[in-house]
Order: sequence, then C-alpha cells, then structure tokens
Amino acid sequence: MNKKYGYIAIRVCIVILGAVVGAFLLYFLGKLMLPFILGFIVALILNPAVDLLQKYVKMRRGYAVFTAIILITAIFSTIITLLVNEIMEGFNYLSKIMPAHYSDFSSFMQDKFTSSILPFYQNIIEQFQNLDPSQRGTIMETTQVMGEQITNSISNFLQSIGNGLYRFIKGLPSFATVLVFSLLAAFFISKDWHRIMEGLHRKVPTKVQNRINSIHEGLQRALFGYLKAEFKITFISAVIVYIGLLVLGIKHALTIALIIWLVDFLPYIGAILIFLPWAIYAFSTGEVFLGAGLSILYGLIVVQRQLIKPKILSSNIGISPLMTLITLYVGFKLIGIIGIVIGPLTFILLKIFYETGIFHDIWYFIVGKKAPAPETNNNPSTESNARK
Repeated sequence: MNKKYGYIAIRVCIVILGAVVGAFLLYFLGKLMLPFILGFIVALILNPAVDLLQKYVKMRRGYAVFTAIILITAIFSTIITLLVNEIMEGFNYLSKIMPAHYSDFSSFMQDKFTSSILPFYQNIIEQFQNLDPSQRGTIMETTQVMGEQITNSISNFLQSIGNGLYRFIKGLPSFATVLVFSLLAAFFISKDWHRIMEGLHRKVPTKVQNRINSIHEGLQRALFGYLKAEFKITFISAVIVYIGLLVLGIKHALTIALIIWLVDFLPYIGAILIFLPWAIYAFSTGEVFLGAGLSILYGLIVVQRQLIKPKILSSNIGISPLMTLITLYVGFKLIGIIGIVIGPLTFILLKIFYETGIFHDIWYFIVGKKAPAPETNNNPSTESNARK
C-alpha cells in the first residue's frame, strides 16, 4: 500500500514538473517562433478563402494564397484608410474649435477663482495666522508631504506615458520585421497546408490526433465566440454612442463614436476615458445640457454592457451567464482589470481540457491505470479533408 502511494506521489511530481517545463518551453519558443506562430494562425484564417479560389476560379494553390493575402490586405487597408481619414477630419474640426473652447474655459476658471476660490483662500490665511506656531508647523508639514506626493504621482504618470511612447517607437522596426516574416510564413504554410497536414497525420499517433482535433475545435468555437461576443458588445455601445451624440447635436459624431469604440475594448475603463473629461469640461463651461447628456449616455452604456454581456458571452462561448459573472469577478479580484478578460478565457480552456479528456488522462496516469481509447471521428468529410 505504501509503495502504491509512493508511485502515485512520484507521478504527481512528474505531472507538475511536466506542466512547469511545458509552460517555460511554450513561453520561450513562443517568443522565438512568434512570426511563424502568427503565420500559422493567418494561414488557418486564409485557408477557406484559398480553397474557394481553388475551387471556383481554378487557380493553383500558390496563386490562390497570394491572391487571398492581397485581397484581405487591400480590404483591411481600405477600411483603415477610410477610418483614419474620418478621424483626421474630426481632429481637424476639433483643432479649429478647441482654441475658442479653451478661451471660454480659461475665462470661466478666472471668474470662479475671483468669485469663489480667492475669498476662500483669504479666509484660510486669516484662520492660519490665528493658529499657534506648532499648529501652523504641522499644517505646513502636512501640506508639503501632500504636495510632494501629488508631484511624484504626476511625475510618475508622465514618465510612464513617455516610457510607453518610447517603447512603442522603439518597437516599430521589430514589429515591421515580425509582420514581414509572418506574412511570408503564412504564404508558405498555406501553400503547403495539405502536405503539412498529411505529414503530421502520418507521424502523429491517432490518439494524439484525436485529442488535438478536439482541443482545436473547442478553442476555435470558444475563442472565436469570445471575440465575436466582445465585438458585438462594443459595437452595440458604439451605435448607442453615435445615436446619443446625434441627439445631443455633436458634430462629427461618427468620428467620436469610432474613437470610443476602439477605446471601449479596454474593459471597464474604455469609454470613461472619453466621457469623464468631456462631461467635466461641459459642466465647468456652463453647458449643463451637454454635460448631463454625456453623463446619461455613459450611464446607458454601462447599464447596457452589464445587462447584455453575460447573455452574449454565454450564448457565444457556451457557458452559463452565472458562470460568466463568476469568472469575470474572480479574474478581476485576482489580477485586476486584465482578469476580466483572462478569467473567462481560462475557464474556457479548462472546460475544453475537461471535455476532451485531458484531465482524465492525467488522472489515469497518476493512479496507474490505462486510459480508455478516445472516440474517433467517423465524419466522412473530416476524413476526406485529412486525406487532401
């Protein structure tokens, strides 16, 4: 009995060691082979279009891959160009009206300072002069400490922004290199896709193939479902913003809605980065209607996200709304804002591993039993695709 538990303990250690080593290998190989991993993903996305060109246009596969890459690049470039053009027009409009708004805001702040802040300041000075020297010293020390903390916070914030811009600019050549190698890798991988798959089918055991196919199908369904759900949620928010800005009579509402749509992909802090300073500025310059409208519009976005996000996520990734809420909350509590994204994805991955029998295989290995053979996929279409 003791020998049995000893073997179980050894196999548990082997599983833990294998998981740690596997994680390190994935991390380092991922950094080293990043362009080729991205190329494989791009080739996987391109394959349906390439197959259609081969079937209906009768192109050779190499020409079909090249045509698909050119078409998709042209489509994305056109969309990005149109968006950038609209955004530039919006910024051009803002650059024309911002000086007048800045002047109004400056005049408003001067009036407020003269009518409210200056008398309050003079009253504080009078009260300060009546205090004992020790009390005045304590207040001065506290004020100095608070001033230093505020100064350090602002300095750290500005320094982080500068460092981020520096890293972004410094990383542009590396990004361009990765992009070029990824496109080249995507071309060659997609061109020889069926040959690569046939070689893998010959060399990889059937049991491993079935596990990989099951994991791939689950990840494809869940991850694409998650991305689709996030796209739906942010798109609905952008439509609400666009309609709300039109009601408020804001010019270039489409540009602003597109900017908010892009920023809204940041969980929970996206739209508020635009709405909060805008609403504060509107209230401070006396535009109460605009400030109230922006506040109500942001409130509608928050309510809309909270109401539809669990439902859309559950319908697209296959987990219940309650479990979606639990994963969102646990992820947020454990690792902060990014956990709102990592939490559901981690649960999806664990769910796929459970459904495909990975955890069962690990358990059978630990207890020293032989795992039952996984069910094979007898779908004729799948088999025919594998033979191509």
